[in-house]
Amino acid sequence: MSVLDIGRAFVENKVLVGAFKECCLCLGDVDRVGREIMVSPRGTPGDFVISAGALPAAMYMPHRNFFSTFFQAVYALLDIAPERRLFYGRINYLFRIWVTSADNLLDDEDKVFFPIKMPADSRVMRQVVAVMAADRIMGRFIAEAVSGGVITPEQARIVADGTLQVLLPSAAEEASEEAGIVKRPRPEYVLNTIHQLKTGLLFHLPLFGPERIEKEVDLRVMALARQGLGKFGLGCQLADDMRDLARDHIERRHNYALSLMTYQHRAAGKRLKEMEGDLPVDKAVFHQFQEELTPVARDAYGFMVEGLSLLDACGLGLGEAARRAVALGMFKALDIEKAVGWIR
Repeated sequence: MSVLDIGRAFVENKVLVGAFKECCLCLGDVDRVGREIMVSPRGTPGDFVISAGALPAAMYMPHRNFFSTFFQAVYALLDIAPERRLFYGRINYLFRIWVTSADNLLDDEDKVFFPIKMPADSRVMRQVVAVMAADRIMGRFIAEAVSGGVITPEQARIVADGTLQVLLPSAAEEASEEAGIVKRPRPEYVLNTIHQLKTGLLFHLPLFGPERIEKEVDLRVMALARQGLGKFGLGCQLADDMRDLARDHIERRHNYALSLMTYQHRAAGKRLKEMEGDLPVDKAVFHQFQEELTPVARDAYGFMVEGLSLLDACGLGLGEAARRAVALGMFKALDIEKAVGWIR
């Protein structure tokens, strides 16, 4: 399997095929309930009406649900009942709305996951409304789960409170970067502390429900899944650090590669600083630092493969060739495909 064959994992792996089907059901539920809730009061002047737009068909494609499918697959590996799997899957998509909207506000971006029709082109208010809508959608999902006997009222409280609590450490980390960091920490601290909060925590979100509610799951499989998701997420973050080299340098954000340049490759750091005047934040410059960043690319690849190996130990069944293809495919998906050759 080559770097271009990553999609084969979604049609050849039985666990992922089933997980993707469940993801589509969960996504459809978010779409349905969101449109039912997002209704402006009767009599609102047309120029001030807000509503939810239908999710485009592209949102149901495998590549738009890549991480969600792996998250959903973990529930099958833990042998969780189907109705609970779907409940957790719906909550995962709400996490996606919360995190995407927060990133849009912090990074001045406009990635659309939950379409909202607004009379004015307001990037900020659209994110605010999306977060508020996701909270109400969660309330509906929880109420339906309780009435259907999927969870108990006490478990409903755990989910309602916990979905905020579990995000607070990541929110604190993001807050520490909001005004720009004053001094770059050592790379070991970025790898083992910052990135564990920045990304590792987000890849552990799908285990939030099972860890707090399920009583009959295999704890060994749970631990392996947690390690696997964390390792894979860390690899993706290192790839992001390479892609966002210019942005994180200009905006003074935490970045493992930039910390390496600060403490171990000072000539490269000086060269990047000299490029500042003509350096757009979204410009890819990682390929101009191949010698310094090759170890980062190899670490990113290694963490991804290791994470997938741990998920295979849970019963995912990808196999070595597919694990390597998925990891290499992520380099393409994260816009650092030029670094694939550095690994080989």
